Amino acid sequence: MATPLLHYSIDSPVKHRQLRVNALLKRELSSSIAREVHFESALVSINHVDVTSDLKNAHVFVSVLGSADGASVINKLEAHRPALQAELSRRVVLKYTPHLVFHLDDSIQRGARVIEILQEIETPHSEHE
Repeated sequence: MATPLLHYSIDSPVKHRQLRVNALLKRELSSSIAREVHFESALVSINHVDVTSDLKNAHVFVSVLGSADGASVINKLEAHRPALQAELSRRVVLKYTPHLVFHLDDSIQRGARVIEILQEIETPHSEHE
């Protein structure tokens, strides 16, 4: 007999713990990256961390501002991943230290583009009045 899938509401203790772990990992990773990894001509920030329900993997969404290529930033973070995970295991006490998976987050650029499109749509409308 297969085990039924469990669905948690947003108010459940399991979901609340996962949200707290997400916030804690985001804060600790941000400070570790600022201390240990140096990027030339780029400002790198952690937008979001999403830990899997078993707490074994953490998807880290990173945004890059500046002239650096996003792929090169992700490659550099991947190269520093073992050191970042070791630092994380020293600073955050969990049963498992999550395996970090870095993703480039382009939501800021997409949001800016949406605003730009909305302004373009609004501009011709205001010129006719």
